[in-house]
Amino acid sequence: MRRYFPVNLDLALLILRLVLAAVLLYHGLPKLMNFGATVGAFQSMNIPAPSVTAGFALISEVVGGILILLGVAVDIAATLVVIDMLGAIALVHWANGFDFTKGGWEHPFTVLGAALTLAFACPGRHNVKRAYKGPERRRR
Repeated sequence: MRRYFPVNLDLALLILRLVLAAVLLYHGLPKLMNFGATVGAFQSMNIPAPSVTAGFALISEVVGGILILLGVAVDIAATLVVIDMLGAIALVHWANGFDFTKGGWEHPFTVLGAALTLAFACPGRHNVKRAYKGPERRRR
């Protein structure tokens, strides 16, 4: 198989983390800035326990997005995002079909796939925890 780029799994995981974190924070920060309106929107969509589910969406998207961005506790953060996206698909988007332009589940399904990939993989070498570990000691 011909390749035009060298295989670099760590760079690939970093790119996936940056893209997913950007999407999560883009959708999560407005929930944080106006939580009351988010709860109202969840009520109008007939989502059960709107305060609780809005809080879970906010935590998974904002806190999860930050953790994924930094490469810390990625498996836990990504699992929260997967649960959040499963809820969004089942409770809001499923009835609209697949097409995102018609309110379908295409976008949350894509986010779910990216998060699931990170949950099963690892953050890769490029993460905050590894960057601040300090110089490695030599064995004697």
